[in-house]
Amino acid sequence: MQALLKLSAVIDRLNEWVGKVVMWLVLAAVLISSGNAIMRKAFNIGSNAYLEIQWYLFAAVFMLGVGYVMLKNAHVRIDFISSRLSKRTNALIDAIGIVVFTIPLSVILIELSWPIFERAWISGEVSSNAGGLIRWPVLLLIPVGFSILLLQSASELIKRIAFLTGRRDEPFSVEAQKSDEELLAEELAAEAQKKLAGAN
Repeated sequence: MQALLKLSAVIDRLNEWVGKVVMWLVLAAVLISSGNAIMRKAFNIGSNAYLEIQWYLFAAVFMLGVGYVMLKNAHVRIDFISSRLSKRTNALIDAIGIVVFTIPLSVILIELSWPIFERAWISGEVSSNAGGLIRWPVLLLIPVGFSILLLQSASELIKRIAFLTGRRDEPFSVEAQKSDEELLAEELAAEAQKKLAGAN
């Protein structure tokens, strides 16, 4: 298990690095988007290549950032249910979900998307828009993104199993911070408890 936990730590570091790169891609997308809008409105100059690079960057942020989101435990959860369950129950549900859904889905989508990328690479497929970009880089994001998700899923599964078997204190690398709604609910519950204690 120690070897698997070391592998998990390596995968986590990889996705930490990818997450930092993705943050810069967000900035690049914002700058290109705003620059494109200014050129279009102020000087009536437009470029399909600039529009498409915005879409490519958005796709890169979405596809490459998925592993980082999973690492940070920031993905969508049904909080009002998971917050009522123990860490052990949540870890068990996560482990089952990873094995039954996330890993198979990632493998299927890698297998389905790779031939699409390969065809675009071999044919040199280019956007049908005038001045558009080549297609293979954006199509490559699909198998790469799901490969990153697959790796992080394996890392998260290792951590959940280590937690469930008592070899790790926490099931997650990072606990998701409580939402404003959860904090408000806790404050209201504490106030109600004080009033109840004062009434007695």
